[in-house]
Amino acid sequence: MANSPQAKKRARQNEARYAVNKARRSRIRTYLRRVEEAIASGDAAAAQDALKSAQPELMRGVTKGVLHKNTAARKMSRLSARVKALKA
Repeated sequence: MANSPQAKKRARQNEARYAVNKARRSRIRTYLRRVEEAIASGDAAAAQDALKSAQPELMRGVTKGVLHKNTAARKMSRLSARVKALKA
């Protein structure tokens, strides 16, 4: 249990950051799920649109420290390849 004032404040800050980061992660996952669903339905145009809207969300997650840069790059690369294969 936090005893010093500094540790108590730190605990409050951690809770606040946890809530914000959780919301950001959830938002990113929602955008990724939309791309996955569009790919599964076989709709190339919808998949392309979903991918375009998911990309800035992923990059925002990187700048906010929710995701690692390479993780976001890997996800974008794999999704892009799947959307591209859908078109062909």
